Formats: sequence, structure tokens, C-alpha cells
Amino acid sequence: MVRLYPRWKFCCLLVMLSCIPAGYAQDATHKILKKAPVPYPEDLKRRGISGTVRLKVHVKPDGSVKDTEVLGGSAILAESAQKSVIQWKFTPASSESSVEVVVHFDPAAKSEN
Repeated sequence: MVRLYPRWKFCCLLVMLSCIPAGYAQDATHKILKKAPVPYPEDLKRRGISGTVRLKVHVKPDGSVKDTEVLGGSAILAESAQKSVIQWKFTPASSESSVEVVVHFDPAAKSEN
């Protein structure tokens, strides 16, 4: 009987862990409903400076953006990306959540404006 105790304890632990809700899981169905155009700073575009900015976007339950946080990428392009993304609209959800967004800046690309 003593030999079964460690197995029983392990099985109970597995059952308990499987019952814990995943509180940090993101809503994978968050879709962007409206994007504001991302202004490319003219002086950077003229100089041919390109880059990518990764943002963590905190989305309110109504789908509006609460705030953004720069995760990485080009520091000189981050402010422009944040100014745009803060105006975006996402699908509503049952609670506040966050999504990762990547904004690309390419001086050779045609403007979306």
C-alpha cells in the first residue's frame, strides 16, 4: 500500500492541475475591425530608413485599445506605430485582453493613405 501512495499523489496532482483555468491565455479570435493608417515619418522615409515595430496592445472588452507597449523593433519608428495602433478597433470580447501586433515600415512600399 505504501508503494501506491506516491502514484496516487501524482495522479491527484495531475487532476488538480488540469482543473485550473488558463488565466493568462489570450483570445485567439481577436480580429482587427478597423485600422488607422500608420504615418511613415517623411524624413525617415526620404532617408530610406525601414524597420519593424512589435507592440503589445491592451484591448478593452468593447474592442477599443486601452494602451500599447513597445516589445521591440525600431525605436525611432515606435512612436508613429503607437499613435496609429491606439486608434484601431478590435472585435469585442468578454474581458480585457492583449494581442501582439507587428507594424512594418518600408520606404519602397506604396502608402495606404
